[in-house]
Amino acid sequence: MSGSGGEKLRIDKWLWQARFFKTRSLAARIVSDGQVRLNSVRVTRPAQLVAIDDVLTFPQGAQIRVVRVSAIGTRRGPATEARTLFCDLTPPATDESRVGRVGERPTKRDRRLIDEFRKGQDEAF
Repeated sequence: MSGSGGEKLRIDKWLWQARFFKTRSLAARIVSDGQVRLNSVRVTRPAQLVAIDDVLTFPQGAQIRVVRVSAIGTRRGPATEARTLFCDLTPPATDESRVGRVGERPTKRDRRLIDEFRKGQDEAF
C-alpha cells in the first residue's frame, strides 16, 4: 500500500479495494446512479479520482456510510488491509434512527390479540 501525497485512484476501484462493495461493477453502478458524494458534491462518474483526505458519503445496505480516505491501496487485499484505507466517520446509529421494530418483541399472547384484532377489521369491511 502507498501513502505518499498526490496519489489518486478511481472512486469505483477505491470503494471496491476498501471492501465496501463486493464487486467493482457494483461500486461503479452506485457511483453512476449518483448515490455517492465526494467532499459533499454528488459524483456520477466512476472514473472520478479520489485522493487522501477526501470524504465519501454513500449508502451501504440500510446504512449511510461516511468515510475519509486515509490511504490509496494497490490491491484488494484482506479485510485487515482494507481497514487501513479509510477512517470511518459514520455516526453511530441511535434508537430513533433505526428502521424496524419499536419496543420489545410481542409475546405469543400479544400476537394472538393482534391477529384477532386484524381478523375483526377484515370482517368489518
